[in-house]
Amino acid sequence: MFEQYEDNIRLKARTEMAEFVSPYQDFRKHASSVTPGIRLGVNVIKPQRPGPVLMQLHGWHMSMPAPARRDSPLPGNGYLMVQVDMRGRAFSDGRPDCNGLELMDLYDAVQFVRAEYAQWISAPELVYLEGGSGGGGNVMAAVGKFPDLFAAATAYYGMSDYAAWYEQDQTGEFRDELDVWVGGPPAEDTERYRARSGCALAPNLLTPLYMAHGEHDIRVPVSHSRAYMETLRACGKQRLAKLDVLHGVGGKGHQDGMSEQQRTMMLQASEDNRRRHAAPPVLPSSGRLAVGGYVVTQPLRVRLEHMGQFAWLDYDLAQSRFRMTARGPYRYTITLADGATVAGTCTPDPTV
Repeated sequence: MFEQYEDNIRLKARTEMAEFVSPYQDFRKHASSVTPGIRLGVNVIKPQRPGPVLMQLHGWHMSMPAPARRDSPLPGNGYLMVQVDMRGRAFSDGRPDCNGLELMDLYDAVQFVRAEYAQWISAPELVYLEGGSGGGGNVMAAVGKFPDLFAAATAYYGMSDYAAWYEQDQTGEFRDELDVWVGGPPAEDTERYRARSGCALAPNLLTPLYMAHGEHDIRVPVSHSRAYMETLRACGKQRLAKLDVLHGVGGKGHQDGMSEQQRTMMLQASEDNRRRHAAPPVLPSSGRLAVGGYVVTQPLRVRLEHMGQFAWLDYDLAQSRFRMTARGPYRYTITLADGATVAGTCTPDPTV
């Protein structure tokens, strides 16, 4: 299963493929709720009997595994497993944007399988998430942008700070995409990178998170997982996450030097995290949320004018009080669960 997280295959041109269904694996496409006219691909691997949903996110340069028909159940699989093809990749329309609207594609995929595969799902509210490498970076941001969606999550060797990662890229193999997907280097606009980074969104964490990272990883240094943990400690949320630093592991490949014992330990720790948490978290009725372009929760959704903007929302749902602060007078829209909207302009605060 780790091949889709290793990031050892650079993305090639889009592949046109017709949707299909088979007894235990389908290739489907769903519409984007935020970008009209584009459709996104997913592999849906069905369990032998109904189970929870497990969303999987591929590596940075990669796409989801090639769609394939499956006539018998995947051995040992108890999940409705959904492999998401991020926008602009081999089986999806659109353009990649590094944790911008592409994470809404993940959200849309969850809603799609809830509607289309209800007979394969044991509890529609029970959704888990995992990803590695670029997908690990997606996970760290997704649990911040969708704080009450995932019951548990796993991030293998993910990047938590894209500005730092840009500077750490020794060969330029990631900077070329970052320049395009984010819209320039961090020296030109650090806020665009902040709005997409797990560390900046970590104060929102409600989802129990398991992380594993090789201590000698070159392409995504272990400092990213450690920095994420330090951010959680600073905001009193370290109890929600566990990090295993894998000794002797990592190099040009994330898994270089990994023993079978370490591999088994990672899989078991990730599975244990899911088994311990059989209900989604609940957003507090009042508090503060970091908004990197947007944040989506059960009681409210917040959308800034641009994906590269960062703001803070102080809210009290019982009193219907909302205050947005940002570096500039950014326009925002808050949509409540009953459909009511609150539109306004962020209060400028240069310290944000």
